[in-house]
Amino acid sequence: MARPQELLDIAVAAAQRAGAVITSGLRSGVRSINTKSTATDLVTEMDHASEHTIVSTILAARPDDSIVAEEGARHEGFSDVTWVIDPIDGTTNYVYEHPGFAISIAAQRGRRTIAGVVSDPLHGDLYTATAGGGAFRNGLGVVVSGEEQLSTALVATGFSYLADRRREQAQVLSKLISEVRDIRRMGAASLDLCSVASGRVDAYYESGLSPWDFAAGILIATEAGAAVGDLSGGVPSADFVLASSPGIFDELRRLLLRSGAAGV
Repeated sequence: MARPQELLDIAVAAAQRAGAVITSGLRSGVRSINTKSTATDLVTEMDHASEHTIVSTILAARPDDSIVAEEGARHEGFSDVTWVIDPIDGTTNYVYEHPGFAISIAAQRGRRTIAGVVSDPLHGDLYTATAGGGAFRNGLGVVVSGEEQLSTALVATGFSYLADRRREQAQVLSKLISEVRDIRRMGAASLDLCSVASGRVDAYYESGLSPWDFAAGILIATEAGAAVGDLSGGVPSADFVLASSPGIFDELRRLLLRSGAAGV
């Protein structure tokens, strides 16, 4: 059975190789841009190139593992490890050459993430964590902000690609914004969770994510001391992800419920 650190080392190597691929794409210009679920849900040739790089790196080291990746790569393995991959989280930012895109790789045993990497190649930041081993940015430990007052908390969020749902999420935000210090919307869930982990924001919430959006980031935030969950007292899921400094978690969750965040 592979140790989490062994899996993390593979993930780091894969993320670094993929980072080189997508940064070279910025220099040469993204030539192929298509849409997926809606006209605002973008995918590029570099998403596919990054995914191929990550998958080939992992399978070269661990051919018996399973793989689930955003752009369609699937591999049914025979081991107890599954890799959950987002080759470019924040593709819209990437297309616009706007800071705020990342590579996210999580290794799971069963449904539990035991190693995670989020790489921000534009800023040279590499976030890593193993279950029970702490969270790090570029090898240095990170911890959550420790904020205890919701009124002075900086809160990050994101929005759906679906216009009607985005409108409902904006209505929730309109009820939230006067109760906190300010709101940030960066455009990549994995980096938002790492921002919680490193104290760059005090909290983050979003509904309607996919597993590859948050699998690695949730581990990194948890290992940095964040409280994490959904709106009903369960674990983070595709329905809702909430991560924050522990001192504001319960109050923020109650505020989100009062604001109508459940189901939107």
